[in-house]
Amino acid sequence: MDSITNIQYDEAVLSCKEIFMKKTKDYGTSWRVLRLISITDQIFIKAKRIRTIQEKKSQKIGDNIQSEFKGIVNYAVIGLIQIELDNAEMEEIVSDIVEIKYNQQVKFAKDTMLDKNHDYGEAWRDMSQESFVDLILMKLNRIRQILSNDGVTLISEGIDANFVDILNYAIFGLILISENKKGHLA
Repeated sequence: MDSITNIQYDEAVLSCKEIFMKKTKDYGTSWRVLRLISITDQIFIKAKRIRTIQEKKSQKIGDNIQSEFKGIVNYAVIGLIQIELDNAEMEEIVSDIVEIKYNQQVKFAKDTMLDKNHDYGEAWRDMSQESFVDLILMKLNRIRQILSNDGVTLISEGIDANFVDILNYAIFGLILISENKKGHLA
């Protein structure tokens, strides 16, 4: 199953990265002005919209659940890049460097996912999209709490680990969509 997961993960990331790089060409790295709380809120908006669509089983605007999961992946990458760059400077980053940084963050997230899959036996494949959204929302609440504690944790993972988990949950959602699995409510 690991080789299938590798392929599906890479395909999902590629679809997210294509959007990210096209938007980088259109807008540059205007996202550099975003603080971690703003990135967290952008992911919250997308996750909350997915949850609302799941609950109402309808939507009125065009972006579907799949596109929202892709947005979550890309904002999680932005969060990880901002942490790496320490958000002290808001200067523009050239697209070649952005692509390198994107790839580095996704590789780290994928490596983390592979390690967890080894230990958990790909348990996520038996989960629902609804659970992924709930877990994303929980991780966002954790990030908000850590930020309100000035980034200090006593025993818990930091903000970066939460963004990695958010990224991976969104990728899992995209993989389930590609397999036409909606989860337990299907």
